[in-house]
Amino acid sequence: MHDLRAVRENIDALRAGLRRRGALDTLSPTIDRAIGLDKARRETIQAVEERKAARNAVTQQVGERKRAGQSADELQQQSRALGEEIARLDRELAETESQLSAILLELPNITLDEVPAGGEDSNAVVRSWGTPREGARVKPHWEVGASLGLIDFERGAKISGSGFIVFSGAGAHLVRSLMNLMLDVHTREHGYQETWVPVVVNRASMTGTAQLPKFEEDMYALKGEDAFLIPTAEVPLTNLYRDEILPESELPKALVAYSACFRREAGAAGKDTRGLLRVHEFDKVELVRFVTPETAGQQHELLTNHAERILKLLELPYRVVRLASGDTGFASAHTYDLEVYAPGVGKWLEVSSCSNFTDFQARRANIRYKPTGGGKPRFVHTLNGSGLAFPRVVASILEHHQQEDGSVIVPAALRTYLGAERLA
Repeated sequence: MHDLRAVRENIDALRAGLRRRGALDTLSPTIDRAIGLDKARRETIQAVEERKAARNAVTQQVGERKRAGQSADELQQQSRALGEEIARLDRELAETESQLSAILLELPNITLDEVPAGGEDSNAVVRSWGTPREGARVKPHWEVGASLGLIDFERGAKISGSGFIVFSGAGAHLVRSLMNLMLDVHTREHGYQETWVPVVVNRASMTGTAQLPKFEEDMYALKGEDAFLIPTAEVPLTNLYRDEILPESELPKALVAYSACFRREAGAAGKDTRGLLRVHEFDKVELVRFVTPETAGQQHELLTNHAERILKLLELPYRVVRLASGDTGFASAHTYDLEVYAPGVGKWLEVSSCSNFTDFQARRANIRYKPTGGGKPRFVHTLNGSGLAFPRVVASILEHHQQEDGSVIVPAALRTYLGAERLA
């Protein structure tokens, strides 16, 4: 969410940021309406203050007349009329502020200067690790998973519908092993505090992290309740400190959580719907950091490196992609996508988005910190990233580590957890 004063005083910067996202034409009328509402709001506030001052003056005159034994009926009637006018203006002000807040919730974050302008074609690979395997003789993961009895796509669809998956036997053990590996690395090596969070959250939580109102149609809502299944553990983790003030001494605060995640849009437009590439329910380990504005850039790089560490342990070739403004998520100011190569499907697959949200989420969720040196509380900057999402990681493991006989070599880092060196 944008600071209203910043919108008012730096409107050209906001327009330029939206232009870089390719969203200015669509949102220009919204900005104009926000400017108009802000002007009306300030005019109404001034009118309320003027009438309150007038009522105070009248009230003083009423007292003077009564002390002098004179009639004050006319002045009392004038005071009541001013009170009614103030009440009317207060209602107008509340409605104007409600409309203005709703508009501010519709405006995306502005990307940082290092983010290239343009759409998906302007995304830039900033580094890579490992050598992608040639895929000529590699079977796609859905064939390998089914032949080894690891994944049951048909029964998943039978019990829940398209886009839901059943992992069986060693496949289920593989998922649990990935969870344990990721949580252990992030807590023991990277210093995150492990947290177990609900998968059901309220509207305030979804609004705080910017899933609502824009993406409400993509969420799984609970019928009869103003509550939602989480699309990512980012939502409950970030909202743990909604409407709170943290001491600066606790920053950076780093949290990690495993959760199931639910997204309606996962199978949108019939794209990549086969196998594990797009599913409606999936497992993920999420990283969240609360930091000071001055350290946010460095902390973003650190979080991204933490997610990369898991890919190296899983021996999966990957690349780090800086998203262009037009491809950057609604709430993010700067995002790195981590993509692994899956030779069986011949694609780079996103397994993590590591984002710097600046103070965008913190303003919506009202998360602040008290500076050690004194002064007014300031908004924290929030960061998060998948560390990692499981389905495409599983897909890449089954394809990249696939052997000629159809078996799959288990990465060394997973063997202790899985109790096997090979899936066969």
